[in-house]
Amino acid sequence: MLPRFLLSGTDFSNVARVSASRTERLLNLLIALLNTKYGLRRSELREKVYHDTSGNDVSFGRMFERDKNELRQFGFDVETVTDLGWSEDDPATTRYRIGKESNRLPDVQLSPGEWTVLLLASQLWERAALGTAAENALRKLQASNGLADVELPVGVQPRIKPAGQAFDDLVAAMHAQHPVSFTYLAGTTGSEEKRTVEPWGLGSRFGQWYLAGYDRSRQALRHFRLSRLTSAVSVLDTEKYSPPKDFNIREDLDSLPELPLRTAVVDVRTGRLLGLRQRGLPADGKLKGQPDAGYERLQLHFRDAEVLAEELASYGPDAMAVAPDELVAAVRRRLHAAADFCAAPVPAFEFADAPRARAARKRTSEDQLKRMLQLVPFLVHNQGLHIQEVAGRFGITRKELEEDLQILICSGLPGGYPDDLLDIQWEDDHVYITQDLDLKRPVRFTVEEACALLTGLETLNGLPEIAEGGALESVTLKLMAAAGEEGLRAATLAAPEVGPAESAIVEVVRNAIGARAQLHLVYLSPQRDKVSEREVDPLRLYSLDSTWYFEAYCHSAQGLRNFRLDRVQELHPNGKQASTQLAPGEGFPAKLFTPNDDDTTVTVQLTRKGAGLADDYYAERTAELPDGGLAAEIRFGNTAWLPMFVAQHGGAVRILEPAELAESAQQWIEASLARYGG
Repeated sequence: MLPRFLLSGTDFSNVARVSASRTERLLNLLIALLNTKYGLRRSELREKVYHDTSGNDVSFGRMFERDKNELRQFGFDVETVTDLGWSEDDPATTRYRIGKESNRLPDVQLSPGEWTVLLLASQLWERAALGTAAENALRKLQASNGLADVELPVGVQPRIKPAGQAFDDLVAAMHAQHPVSFTYLAGTTGSEEKRTVEPWGLGSRFGQWYLAGYDRSRQALRHFRLSRLTSAVSVLDTEKYSPPKDFNIREDLDSLPELPLRTAVVDVRTGRLLGLRQRGLPADGKLKGQPDAGYERLQLHFRDAEVLAEELASYGPDAMAVAPDELVAAVRRRLHAAADFCAAPVPAFEFADAPRARAARKRTSEDQLKRMLQLVPFLVHNQGLHIQEVAGRFGITRKELEEDLQILICSGLPGGYPDDLLDIQWEDDHVYITQDLDLKRPVRFTVEEACALLTGLETLNGLPEIAEGGALESVTLKLMAAAGEEGLRAATLAAPEVGPAESAIVEVVRNAIGARAQLHLVYLSPQRDKVSEREVDPLRLYSLDSTWYFEAYCHSAQGLRNFRLDRVQELHPNGKQASTQLAPGEGFPAKLFTPNDDDTTVTVQLTRKGAGLADDYYAERTAELPDGGLAAEIRFGNTAWLPMFVAQHGGAVRILEPAELAESAQQWIEASLARYGG
């Protein structure tokens, strides 16, 4: 086995201890306070942990107070102990320590069935900021249970798609208890208004995400549909608020009445928009005027004007809203916003050479220390893992992991003797830890981690094959007990129902997957506006909120494709066995867009509100813009629908390159506006 300071050929024995990083200083302070029974005086900590000989008591005192607050934010209760009869104000008689049970995650023993349910729950949030929290929580459980070899069921792979960047910003503000402000399109007046809100909860109802919170201008609880936010969310991080302790977003949204069913009148170009026609009926002729030549008038049922407006805007000149006025105004507003954005000056930006890592953000000392407090117990309970596997589990590069280990092996008790340091070694790239200095148990769940897992488990209740087993209930009870007070705050989040509406189609696909049978599929493709017949080999089922898909090898396309169940016109076994040996696409869940060699690389600009589209469409490279938005390179197999993409998102995205695609989108939007009078 290699000596502890010779890690993968790198000699860290000469690391400068005097100029220790902030992360290392906090880690050393934590270890020192955890491993003292009677406490350490500030003078001892200053000499042995901080190595401060400056003589400036004031600046050291400020640094020490900041570091104590930082440890408290991680949940470690820094106790103050004073000698009998003396005051806490006297630094010579005041000692500090952290109890060994402070902020430790209780042991949670899980059965294989419970692990399967928990893994499904954690992966619900794969494409949201809460996905990182779920991964962190899962690693903490693996630190005390060991890695679980769990195979996900092919027919049950749900996931949740939150409402873009606004969702992530609101979750962060809600858990930090900061107010937020945004511009909102009021449903009662139809005008945009600036709102300042104390966010109490986020939840999904009727296919829409809602924010519930205290509206400061109206001095009352109000509900806001995230689809009606017309600006990015600004977090007022210099202010704090206290939410009601008994607030439950799921119970609160249960009291909301569903929007009434209404009728829209839409003119549709003859022979186009087959999917829209299947949902519509011929207009009854009561409206004045007639559709233009080449168009037919249809009636559509809808509940939310903003949702229907988003769809109609994407159809451009192929469809025009006629009534009600609210719907017409909503479509026109989206098209105007898209046109204005397309005409705006192009900002300067530069892509990095390396491909983009999803949801990348600047690494901070807080992130690094948080990861280290997961890394040590993870290594203790999973001895001998390959270094590359450890890096993969934590979503970092091997170089970043080695930098973490460099700090860890130089950290330990005051004095720095060999036996007082963390002892991490590896042989042939397999990592071992033999001295953990009381860091072998992970810290408790954060609010975000508890919310991600417990909300995910509650969401799985909508899947009968999961809810009927005892594993879902038992693992929920175990996690509630382990999460403590943080678990109670999971009541601030309520995910959408994920049970599939197309249960008969689900059964056909699931049976075919199990029997390795081929299926005959009749499928409506809205982007190509046609119905096609295909022979497919189904591989797996998964969902995006309540919309279910199945991934299959399509013999017509000769590649992997994803099909929405609600667009399936006909599906049945064709009597043949599946002929491909392909496995489902890598990663969970399946990508909605499968890249091909002949794809077109498109450069788009996204506003801060639309920045989440970079993740949704698997951007390969991004560049941050001064306004908080992004420039992104995205690969598209079919570029004909890109004008629809730009119009649909109403000023949140535009095409920059290739120039002909940008011009095509702009012309599409101008032609759409011309239908509404310009």
